[in-house]
Amino acid sequence: MSPPVPDVSFVVPARNEADYLPDCLESIAALETDYVDEVMVVDGASSDGTADIARAHGATVLEGTGSSIAAGRNLGGEAARGEWLAFIDADTRVRPNYLTAMLGFVERETLAAASSACRMTGPLRAKLMEGTINHVFPRLERPVLPGFNFFVHRRAFLETGGFPEVPNEDTAFSRRLARQFPTGYHDAVLVESSGRRIADSGLTGTLFHYVTLDAGRLRASV
Repeated sequence: MSPPVPDVSFVVPARNEADYLPDCLESIAALETDYVDEVMVVDGASSDGTADIARAHGATVLEGTGSSIAAGRNLGGEAARGEWLAFIDADTRVRPNYLTAMLGFVERETLAAASSACRMTGPLRAKLMEGTINHVFPRLERPVLPGFNFFVHRRAFLETGGFPEVPNEDTAFSRRLARQFPTGYHDAVLVESSGRRIADSGLTGTLFHYVTLDAGRLRASV
């Protein structure tokens, strides 16, 4: 008897994430839901125990090249069987109500993709990014959905070609996706993620550019 088709596939790109991945996978295992999910960990040629940890937690492990996080996400998304894809990072933890709440939200609002509120640990810059994600991104004409918390219908993901191989791939994909499909934010759901990469991620300039593009909408909505 073949296993049931999952409602949602979690896709977790991971390269040398042995210190963070257990908490991520345990948070998925602790979901309080009747929906069926699968977990795909895309190992980016790790030199630590990332792949072994993933298997020990019951995840399906895909061997990626580690060339980019976009490539890892796309490999996982293309292999996933779920109707919905939940892209999260190895240093992200979801709350027990995440899956049921997000599915209810996208179906109720007739959305093709969504994100939610977040809490970020780390330096001041991480807290500034947290504020931007929680209070600015949802109000943009084409909302930016962060890659560590990107909930998207599989059909929309495939039709738009997935995450492009460019800097700030999640920002670029968000904008492309929103040109064709409705997207949004569920501010009553929370995920927790690490801000350890923000200091050297180079996000600020690009995000400022997109915020500037939507400045008229932001002013109009105040």
